[in-house]
Amino acid sequence: MLNDAFSHQLPDVDPGETQEWLDSLDAVVEHRGKARARYLLARLGEAAHDRQLGVAASVWTPYVNTIPTDGQPWFPGDFEMERRIRAFIRWNAVAMVVRANKAAPGIGGHLSTYASSAALYEVGFNHFFRGQADGTPGDHVYIQGHASPGIYARAYLEGRFDEVDLDRFRLDIDTPARVGRGLSSYPHPHLMGDFWQFPTVSMGLGPINSIYQARFDRYLNNRHIDDTSRSRVWAFVGDGETDEPETLGSIDLAAREGLDNLTWVVNCNLQRLDGPVRGNGKIIQELEGIFRGNGWNVIKVVWGADWDELLAQDVDGVLLNKMNTTVDGEFQRYAVESGAYIREHFFGPDPRLRKLVEHLSDEQLQSLPRGGHDYAKVYAAYRAATEMTGAPTAILAQTVKGWALGSKVEGRNSTHQIKKMDTEQLLELRERLHLEDDVSEADLAGGDPPYLRFADDSPEHRYLMERRRGLDGPLPARTLPVRRGLGSVEEGTWNELLAGSHGQEVSTTMAFTRLLRSLARDPVVGDRVVPIIPDEARTFGMDALFRELGIYAAKGQRYEPVDHHLLLSYVEKSDGQILEEGITEAGSMASWTAAATAYATTGVPMLPFFTFYSMFGFQRVGDLIWAAGDARARGFLLGATAGRTTLQGEGLQHTDGHSQLLASTVPACRAYDPAFAWEMALIIRDGLARMYPPSAAGEKVGGEDVFYYLTLYNENYEMPPMPETDGGIDELTGWVTRGLYHSHGAPQAAHQASVLYSGSGWTAAKEAQRLLHEDYDVGVDLWSATSYNELRREALAVERWNRLHPDAPEALPLITRLLSAGTGPVVAVSDFLSAWADQVVRWVPRPFSVLGTDGYGRSDDRAHLRRFFETDAAHVVVAVLSALVRSGELDPSVATGAIDRFGIDPDIDPPWTR
Repeated sequence: MLNDAFSHQLPDVDPGETQEWLDSLDAVVEHRGKARARYLLARLGEAAHDRQLGVAASVWTPYVNTIPTDGQPWFPGDFEMERRIRAFIRWNAVAMVVRANKAAPGIGGHLSTYASSAALYEVGFNHFFRGQADGTPGDHVYIQGHASPGIYARAYLEGRFDEVDLDRFRLDIDTPARVGRGLSSYPHPHLMGDFWQFPTVSMGLGPINSIYQARFDRYLNNRHIDDTSRSRVWAFVGDGETDEPETLGSIDLAAREGLDNLTWVVNCNLQRLDGPVRGNGKIIQELEGIFRGNGWNVIKVVWGADWDELLAQDVDGVLLNKMNTTVDGEFQRYAVESGAYIREHFFGPDPRLRKLVEHLSDEQLQSLPRGGHDYAKVYAAYRAATEMTGAPTAILAQTVKGWALGSKVEGRNSTHQIKKMDTEQLLELRERLHLEDDVSEADLAGGDPPYLRFADDSPEHRYLMERRRGLDGPLPARTLPVRRGLGSVEEGTWNELLAGSHGQEVSTTMAFTRLLRSLARDPVVGDRVVPIIPDEARTFGMDALFRELGIYAAKGQRYEPVDHHLLLSYVEKSDGQILEEGITEAGSMASWTAAATAYATTGVPMLPFFTFYSMFGFQRVGDLIWAAGDARARGFLLGATAGRTTLQGEGLQHTDGHSQLLASTVPACRAYDPAFAWEMALIIRDGLARMYPPSAAGEKVGGEDVFYYLTLYNENYEMPPMPETDGGIDELTGWVTRGLYHSHGAPQAAHQASVLYSGSGWTAAKEAQRLLHEDYDVGVDLWSATSYNELRREALAVERWNRLHPDAPEALPLITRLLSAGTGPVVAVSDFLSAWADQVVRWVPRPFSVLGTDGYGRSDDRAHLRRFFETDAAHVVVAVLSALVRSGELDPSVATGAIDRFGIDPDIDPPWTR
């Protein structure tokens, strides 16, 4: 179907000439065939491009290599030497997985991914990927997760691991009986913080993170914070992985920003985990259209060198046509069939095709290679990518999944799940890799294939090490010291929030915006602050920062904005500080991850603050947040417009009442729900000190591998000043960050109770305290519960200590000790699910009930929302009175009278069912 027939909308100044051109095209098709017509049109397109006629290029090219044979550069390495090194790596990768599954059946591991991509990695390691030994960041290489055995195998040859380490593949946990270090299943910096650079195995996350890493490198360079001009980002991607929305969802950003420092190597082995990626189609052609259509430079590496002669002799275009029309499901089958089958079914139907290969034996037909296994073809593609300017590059390399692993493994639909090889298969692998002189049959008799290593004085070892020394050391590596030190925030920067709002009603979201502005102005750390916003700055009141800080735009601002005359105008700068990412929480999170790991990837600590609609944070990009924790990210996530009842008028899809609970699932995340601006300021102050202690160039990176999540609200109320205590700001910081502190004493009364409030729950707690005292003679003291997550973690640690130290006096959790000092029931109220506060229920030493916002959100005003979810002051009052009734302190009529007074329907269905 033609969907771009726009020419009828244009004036035809010479219809006769137009018809002559169309008649000529018809004649070519009739007398010379469609292939010839396509060729002529392609040449015309090239000529139009050369003459800058403004004609759009085709997004598809024929199913052949992008770089012609006569355009290939000279290969600078030693083919045979690198083939032998590659054979050792291939063998060791297999040996590691096979031995692991023999020692611990079912432990897993993958053989086929690295087998299909060994050449793709080895060309990079030997000729392109730059390390960090010269004190610069080097290249950032995102390694496909399932290829990890091959990366460990190379590190073993380099002397970075020993045999005992390889035998700990997938055995992370150290025990007295185990020697060596555990090698994680996939790239996990959390587990191997000196080795892996980036976590990648959750499909789609490596690709999107690589794009924003490349953009952040440019951001650092354009803002003159660090020279990243020599760093490249390489991302290895599976063709099946492109089904994930995160993989291709942001590729347009890379093109818009002209990220020629980014190269994707897409391993097109045509197979997913279960079967073909596009059995009835052509994934390479599909991806070429997508990437070219989005402005990427595309280099296809489809066929190995043995096809060059056949294509050169294809004067009629029949071979090219066969390549263009054969679907991937057939190509996958050709990878496992005999040469006779290939001759009959691929070359056989057309006598001209059969004649092209009549001089080749069946064995030669069977061994015709795919381009991704051809070292020279891959080198040519990588070199072209590094020489490309103005656009990112996608290299689409056709390979065979499980290549060289033998006839029972390679190309099979089950190959991804194969983790074991018997002696017969290992012997076949030995033969394919030409390792007969290195591995004897006796070596394989016991089922444990030996590891192979070159002697230190061997030519292979010298070559291997010299190649890496020439490229500035080994990769992957995560050992970069601090390259640009970072001082401490000046104490005066915090003063505005610590002083309170002086009678003015403000929200915690607005208070944070003021703090962010103050931090960006700080003379010590201001230029390291990275504000990140997914197109919600005006919602959060952050548009005031546009003109002052500028919005980062690599090309600057080439237009005058419609609001140019306003103080809050939209100002873009090539050295702007704000990363305004548009409507993409996933992209914003990837951008935050790049900034939050800059201390490790570039040696330059940065201070990222990603502010988002809280509903669209953990719920939408939880996988990216988990990966950020794995990457040892350090920074702040701010869930603004939080709360199921505080965000009024938006409704079910926007009102967040569960992000705090979701945050509790991420071990590295310290999550808080502050009620007051001064609490928020102390949490951020403490976070900066923990994550980024003062550092100087050359020092080892210090600090804690944690990140912070704070929920912020858009409800205005007066912000009190930081209270005065004997211990000063440090004591208050300890109170706030531990998760619970006593904020307001109880008035004198006949009965006592406690109310724990979080975030905007403060307003209901405060009003309930007044009503209970004035109308029911109940004195309630108030506690600010800034983090039930932190309280629970501390309590779990104490509980564990007690369990493992039965001979020691029993220790008490913090929450138990704090609340033991009071009397009467305890009621918790927040704008989050009751399950959030329920996390600590077993450690509360008094009767405990929780009011939370369980159920889908609603659109209404705050008063009606809080009544609906039963978290308003009236319900707090009733909860306290009912608890006092249950404890025998009050007559039931007191509580039922309050229920009638406040118009509460005791028999209505609970909110979570409505």
